[in-house]
Amino acid sequence: MTIRMRPARREDVAAIVALLADDPMGGERERVGDPPAASYLAAFERIAAEPRVLLVVAEDDGGAVVGTLQLAFIPGLSNQGGELALLSAVRISGARRGQGLGARMVEWAMAEARRRGCGIIELLTHASRVDAQRFYERLGFTPSHVGMRRPL
Repeated sequence: MTIRMRPARREDVAAIVALLADDPMGGERERVGDPPAASYLAAFERIAAEPRVLLVVAEDDGGAVVGTLQLAFIPGLSNQGGELALLSAVRISGARRGQGLGARMVEWAMAEARRRGCGIIELLTHASRVDAQRFYERLGFTPSHVGMRRPL
């Protein structure tokens, strides 16, 4: 199976939202529809206008969107002024899980972060996603921080 990583387009938003909703947590949080809700389209426009953020899809041979991820590049003073890449919203189609697609997508993200001069890549995964944590550890990620969240 050949997979091509490419920047997401507006017409991909419905497929991306479906991927985000394709697990128990996302299924409760996201609203799947075609066309997608206006809030998703507005968010896509903000992301597309931000040069330090990439929203990417994985496309199969037939042109179907089978995965997505978001990669943000954050300048900072820590680590001697080094650039940080933040990987988020990594999702694979349920029908394509277990085929190595996730690893290829994360490897693509790491290569892109290196290409842009980042010295570190970080990601967050929900504490309840134990399988995802094991997946990232197999790719060389190590637990390092305690994440906290608060509604505003």
